Amino acid sequence: MSSRSNAHSIRCFFLTRFISLFVAPKVHDLSPNSVRLCLPRSTIGRMELRQLTYFVAVAEELHFARAAARLHIAGPSLSQQIGNLERELGIQLLVRDRRHVELTPAGSQFLIDAREVLSAATRAIERVHSDAGKSPLRLGYVSWLPPEARAMPDLRIRIDEWVLPSHTQATRVAEGSLDLAIAWIEEADLERLNLTAHLLRHEKLEAVVPRAHSTTQNEIVPASEIAVLVDVDEASWSSWNRFAISFAGASRASAENINDGGVTGPAFFEHVARLRRPVLESPKRHVAPMPPTLTRRPIQGPVPLWTWSLLHRADDTRTEVARAARTLVRHASILGWRQRPLEPHWPPTTEIST
Repeated sequence: MSSRSNAHSIRCFFLTRFISLFVAPKVHDLSPNSVRLCLPRSTIGRMELRQLTYFVAVAEELHFARAAARLHIAGPSLSQQIGNLERELGIQLLVRDRRHVELTPAGSQFLIDAREVLSAATRAIERVHSDAGKSPLRLGYVSWLPPEARAMPDLRIRIDEWVLPSHTQATRVAEGSLDLAIAWIEEADLERLNLTAHLLRHEKLEAVVPRAHSTTQNEIVPASEIAVLVDVDEASWSSWNRFAISFAGASRASAENINDGGVTGPAFFEHVARLRRPVLESPKRHVAPMPPTLTRRPIQGPVPLWTWSLLHRADDTRTEVARAARTLVRHASILGWRQRPLEPHWPPTTEIST
């Protein structure tokens, strides 16, 4: 099948299924004729939207086990659903074997469209179920979510199910598909996206070290002796890559390029074993347990600090948004999350302090 045919099939798939979700009884009234020509005879059910959700998770993780853990489903079931989706499309979306998953060109295009359709579906459902014209505040996050964010007094909060990278969540806030997000961001991106950030937490990052390495004899690891992983997949790891490269330049750590999404998960532990040296661990929480041949150590000289901030649009003047920001910042201050360590750290100053 040609790339042009693939693209047409994908567009028809999304167009007909999205129409079937919300206006299926009136499909015959639609124009132009090209829309009617690619309509299927059956309408979409809940399973098909779930298939899109499953595909997006696999495409972002590029690892079936991690995607299954994220979705809280069994791995074989996830693989079966992806296979069903590919058969329905008549297009291969993923190239996979026992240890490797990657997107085909058609799969890369499908990922963009799948995100758009799911986001549109979410917005439509929220409008239908709005309470007296007011929808819950939609809060997105990356890997850290304080329990208090789920139950703020006098506020309706809906935790968004899409756990995405910081740069993606920031863009979603700017575009309006999220009201709030807890993410890492740089000052330049705040200005570019017209966002406001409220600092919530400084998270000290640690190194994962082979137990046989000489640094395990000490309680800390010098920053200059660690490696940082930089993944070629900017769509998934742009925020982490910028942080890692800047930290390496400031601390004389070495940057190691990878191409397998091994910034986290089992592949990360494999990189530590392969490099036989301390490696900076990202703030993304691991689902897989750490092998017994590895251990963690704090880093000094300087301490790497990952900053979590609450983001919202700078021009969003709703009282509930301001109240959510005040509530979370006050809670973070009480618990000491916003305090910097006394020892030298990086970055040395934080432009985000509100």
